[in-house]
Amino acid sequence: MTTVLVFLDHAGASLAKSERELLSLGASLGEVTVALAGDADQAYLDGVGSYGVQQVYRPDSAAVSEVLVAGKAAFLAEAVRTTGAGIVLLGNSYEAKEIAARLGVRLGAGVITDVVALAADLTATKSDFAGSYTVDCRVTTDVAILTVKPNSFDAIEAGGPSSPHEVRLPVDLPAAVARVTGRVDKPVSGRPELAEARVIVAGGRGVNGDFTPLEALADALGGAVGASRAATDAGWIEHSAQIGQTGKTVSPQLYISVGISGAIQQKAGMQTSKVIVAINKDADSPVFEIADFGIVGDLFTVLPQATEEIRKRGL
Repeated sequence: MTTVLVFLDHAGASLAKSERELLSLGASLGEVTVALAGDADQAYLDGVGSYGVQQVYRPDSAAVSEVLVAGKAAFLAEAVRTTGAGIVLLGNSYEAKEIAARLGVRLGAGVITDVVALAADLTATKSDFAGSYTVDCRVTTDVAILTVKPNSFDAIEAGGPSSPHEVRLPVDLPAAVARVTGRVDKPVSGRPELAEARVIVAGGRGVNGDFTPLEALADALGGAVGASRAATDAGWIEHSAQIGQTGKTVSPQLYISVGISGAIQQKAGMQTSKVIVAINKDADSPVFEIADFGIVGDLFTVLPQATEEIRKRGL
């Protein structure tokens, strides 16, 4: 049976939805082991074990978490060699994709990023060239390294809590590495993480600096708030909310585009969404070309009505 190594860059007290999706996908491909970059409490480890994971590999030095991607790539390479894994699964953040690239160089292995579907023969489906094409591709090396977009695969129901066996691996860190000198906690909004959200309400230049109606709709739907580069560059919302070619790529079940023209740079970050709803005053806006549903109207009239109706129906 193929050994599947799932890389988890632990940052929370319990498994995130995207982590559960990776573990579920791994279980469908073979026998899952986990490479865990940071420290974790017992509840988190029990959650990992509930997906049938019997072995968790961790670095023997805390220094791995104090450096940027080079240290994590070195640790993950050692974990692949130790386990003999034929498939490596990672998340799809910018950091995860850089780790995957460095790992591919270390192992001489093929890398596919932005995976949204995967066939039994490991043929992966992804968007390419800023979302202009949807392509199928497959790694032909002995080890396949895949970064997977959140919300692309179902997270199966976990079993009962189970504590996996921990194995510490020595890591030979590169001499020259970039190190973390400080961290600042991001303010808690109560909304889901943008990359993991099943519903995203995103605003662009058309919101004219006022995200209030978008936040109200997102809260009514239990979703996250995103933005185009024009909105973040204008200082209307933090840059961590940016979606697009130079921002985050997302793949929610529902993406509501508000006051965004839909230029190719924006499409690259969201067009794999399952359902796209576009709201724009300009009937000729490019976003309507990829939208499943379109509303031509003033967002400050449309959104409050939609929010009121959703709350009334208890959706």
